[in-house]
Amino acid sequence: MTRPDRTDRQADCSVPADCEGAPIGVPEPASAQSTVAFFHEHVQAALGHHQAGRLAEAQALYREILKAEPEHADALHFLGLLLCDTGERDIGLAMMARSIRLQPNAIYFNNHGNVLGRQGDRASAIECYRQAILLRPDYAEAHNNLGHALCEDGDWTAAMQSCAQALALKPDYPEAWNNLGNALKGSGNWDAAIKSYAKALALNPWYAQAHNNLGNVFEKLNRLEHAIACYRQAIVLEPGVATIRSNLGNVLRDAVLLDEAVECLHKAVECDPAWPEVHSNLLVTLNFLPQCTPQELLDESRRLGARLSAAVTPYRHEPDASARDPNRRLRVGLVSGDFASHPVGYFLEDVLAHLDAARIELIAYPTRTHEDTVTSRLKPYFAAWSGLSTLNDEQAARKIHNDNIDVLVDLSGHTSHNRLALFARKPSPIQVSWLGYFATTGLSAMDYILGDRHVLPDDEREHFIEEPWCLPDSYLCFTPPTQDIPVGPMPVTATGTFTFGCFNHLAKLNESVISLWSRVLHAVPDSRLFLKTKQLGDPDVQRRMLERFVAHGIDAARLALEGASPRAELLASYNRVDIALDPFPYPGGTTTIEALWMGVPVLTRRGDRFLSHVGESILHTAGLEDWIAADSHAYVAKAAAFASVHDRLARLRSQLRPQILASPLCDAPRFANHLEHAFRGMWERYARRAGETTK
Repeated sequence: MTRPDRTDRQADCSVPADCEGAPIGVPEPASAQSTVAFFHEHVQAALGHHQAGRLAEAQALYREILKAEPEHADALHFLGLLLCDTGERDIGLAMMARSIRLQPNAIYFNNHGNVLGRQGDRASAIECYRQAILLRPDYAEAHNNLGHALCEDGDWTAAMQSCAQALALKPDYPEAWNNLGNALKGSGNWDAAIKSYAKALALNPWYAQAHNNLGNVFEKLNRLEHAIACYRQAIVLEPGVATIRSNLGNVLRDAVLLDEAVECLHKAVECDPAWPEVHSNLLVTLNFLPQCTPQELLDESRRLGARLSAAVTPYRHEPDASARDPNRRLRVGLVSGDFASHPVGYFLEDVLAHLDAARIELIAYPTRTHEDTVTSRLKPYFAAWSGLSTLNDEQAARKIHNDNIDVLVDLSGHTSHNRLALFARKPSPIQVSWLGYFATTGLSAMDYILGDRHVLPDDEREHFIEEPWCLPDSYLCFTPPTQDIPVGPMPVTATGTFTFGCFNHLAKLNESVISLWSRVLHAVPDSRLFLKTKQLGDPDVQRRMLERFVAHGIDAARLALEGASPRAELLASYNRVDIALDPFPYPGGTTTIEALWMGVPVLTRRGDRFLSHVGESILHTAGLEDWIAADSHAYVAKAAAFASVHDRLARLRSQLRPQILASPLCDAPRFANHLEHAFRGMWERYARRAGETTK
């Protein structure tokens, strides 16, 4: 079974067909012509045991056959397949390859492709499927499996062609309809994908993976209630599949059903404790809960870190004589799936432009193939652009190690498209967590977490496995938007109604936030609240949000709810907000700075961990310390006080953009210099320690 890509949680769980439609690991004879020669009593008995799942008995008989006839191709092939299924993959693959050399045939190549695909070697799997099709052009299962592999590789057009060929040969093939749906979904053809999954389910209503993948599309379309229903149905059919429970947990989180989401993700971890992506999903979700303590997050992170580290052997690093050269050019690798129109991309762009290329050589390791206009602007700042999406963790770590990277920077943490498992292998002597996450990774192989004095206060150092390293100002440097959007006047002057607003992800609006914001609305009579975010494009989610405020005595007419917009339109929408309200314990980052850039001050609440200090860090760096509330009581009092002084707010609104642009938040040359000194300091400390250990 394939694993979903954790960053967008939409990856597919379809199972490639094996052995002419049989489940993975169940053998069938190599060819009709060889039946008489191969299917003597022992071969038939071995295959019978294998198909029935009696693997010990099957293995014993395969070995008995091979003892008598070492070059028996079927026995070699199916014993190899069995060993791959039971954990002896290297031996099994060698046996399968040997069987192909002895007797090349389509089924052998198809099975070999399935095993290679399951271990992440998609390129080799694709070649095997193509060899199978060359030998047998009417092999529908091989066409389908090729489509599945091409889909995983992101080649949507070729994947659609392969699945279509499978369906031309076998129209009543639900797996091929499902994989065609995956390819259509990947290409963004949502309506056609829905129809393809519906066709798969019409052929097989008990097809859990098609229900799951249909849920993926509904989630992409922000039809959260439909997605939840699909995932629940898939779980009824296959309750032990971690991928489906993980997808349900993530959409429950997006629908702000946080307690249910955490319960679902805990069950997903129980279903597959060895799968790190679902554990990462759990960790991200726990950060939305105000009742989850820093210690609980640390403990959960340690558990995942221990699992990632237990099965790998870290690389050893010994600096050569050049390491002690203070002017040595450092090779710095950045690992991320977000070199694009994403907060990570927005915070990187200007910084990379001002790093001294004579002292820092940058190498990009994107973990996915998605690119856009931000990607095209980022690429020139890198000496090399080396994608990892087609490499498994071992291969990726080996590549980075062979690239002689001095400092390897993780820009994802436990968020989407992360590759923390490769960091567990320690391919670089110095490894740093920065920018994309807001808590410990839990990895002992991660040396540092990069922040500032606001998010990494001395009395919270025990929250991290990593050693905190503080930059002098902020740990963030924002690249101003390219869109020229003027700051408008305060909307209250035109409408007569004071408007609070928040454009953060809806999952941040937990019950404690709703309660506090309701108190703010009560404290400022006739004010309104404007919420704008992706999830509010779903009418069912809108209804539930209104009900949550009504339960606190807030008339639904005082709320304006809108779904997502393109970035320019989103930024312009701040001209309809007088004061932005920051949620907790998960405050805004990009949204906070965007609000300030649009002249809208943001009220935040002091926190007790890296994540909940982010708003404090931004406001301190922007010179807006007065907008940090010590607690909930102060939050309400400050909101009411600020809302009563329209003239003061109007002056601040007109000054905020130039104030932000002049602050360290947007001073890219200053930040780049600090970042370079941080990497240099880490390297010098490493070289010094390494030198001491060799004395």
